[in-house]
Amino acid sequence: MVGNGAEAVAGEVLVGYAGAETPQTVQIPDSADPAAVADRIEDDKGVRYAIPNYVAHTSGWLPNDNGANPGMRGVWGGWRGKQWNFLPCLSICHASLPSDRPQSRGGMNVVRAWQNLRRAGRPGALGIKIAVVDTGIAYRNYAGLFRRSPDFAANRFAPGYDFVDHDRFPLDLNGHGTHIASTIGEQTNNRRGLTGIAYNAKLMPVRVMDENGGGNTRDIVAGIRWATNHGARVISMSLNFTCGLKVPPLEMALKRAWKKGIVLVGSSGNIGNEACPSLPATSPQVISVGGSTETGCVATYTFESAAIDIAAPGGGRDRSDCPWTSRNRPILQVTLISRDPKWFGIQPIWIGTSMSAAHVAGAAAAVIASGVIGNHPGPKQVADRLEQTARMPSYVADDPASGLGAGIVDLGRATNPAVSTN
Repeated sequence: MVGNGAEAVAGEVLVGYAGAETPQTVQIPDSADPAAVADRIEDDKGVRYAIPNYVAHTSGWLPNDNGANPGMRGVWGGWRGKQWNFLPCLSICHASLPSDRPQSRGGMNVVRAWQNLRRAGRPGALGIKIAVVDTGIAYRNYAGLFRRSPDFAANRFAPGYDFVDHDRFPLDLNGHGTHIASTIGEQTNNRRGLTGIAYNAKLMPVRVMDENGGGNTRDIVAGIRWATNHGARVISMSLNFTCGLKVPPLEMALKRAWKKGIVLVGSSGNIGNEACPSLPATSPQVISVGGSTETGCVATYTFESAAIDIAAPGGGRDRSDCPWTSRNRPILQVTLISRDPKWFGIQPIWIGTSMSAAHVAGAAAAVIASGVIGNHPGPKQVADRLEQTARMPSYVADDPASGLGAGIVDLGRATNPAVSTN
């Protein structure tokens, strides 16, 4: 909050110089008062005006999803009480910003990104195709045995393929893939369930993992190649091979996808399941994602490793060095209950870098759709934008091996055309 009660972006002042039609963004310390700094800059010769980078809001738009299990009554906007991971970090992180709205220290500001994309004419990453290389998605009704997840519309899906059963019906028998797909793009503003980051993107189900969550090299490589050949703009891979393992056909498939301009996102792995960050995340072409918690701290399952590029909410418990107290909440989305492809709900059991990678896949789609780095950005440009606009918690002190990489995704900043990273 600045002196006149308005909301402004922390760390920025807009300066209009004589003879220039558009203002320049001047970076200032996040702790500085933008109004006071602007007043001082206005005294400089050649400055026509200097103002805080004031924030406007789309007229009252926030998703109306009720936050309840399918078929149950909730409250208008009830998703905000459950999806801490999508909320902004306002006065908690920046004392100069308001605190009269739901917020979370560990949130990645999807709310602001939604507004930015609506202003850009691409709400919910409209037009972007995201391949979910996983256990499949509950994307359709089939043979009386499968139901489409009740918080997905039928038109949200691009054709996919099942490399486990070798057919055209990559339906989920596990729940993991549907949860990942829901984080990326669960139906939003439909008065039911929860919300998704890229809620207007096309989701491409590519099943390479079986009902037990296992998959082999042949199927995974085939799935990546299939997504590459069928128009995916982003590929989400919440899966891991053994620590230190070299898998040449996988790395060749990833390199080919990257050269075709596809953003590749991978979960870095979880302590207890893996011994170190591993493929596909550790490939140079892949954005390797670590997990953060509701407090914005490193999660206990995330490796302290420079092999992690960026972090995003994965839920769960904080490490002992976290200076804040957490409720240790998980990532909530609508998915299968007990691996039953006809029974859906919101279960408080999903934590890990799989969930974190889903956030980054949705974020990558949002950055592409926003147009902030051009109409056809390459995968490196998208990765750089996410990393350069990320938020690093103060207690981490920019440690490259902290487990947070460049910091926690701040999607509001990443999709904001007024935020320059040059």
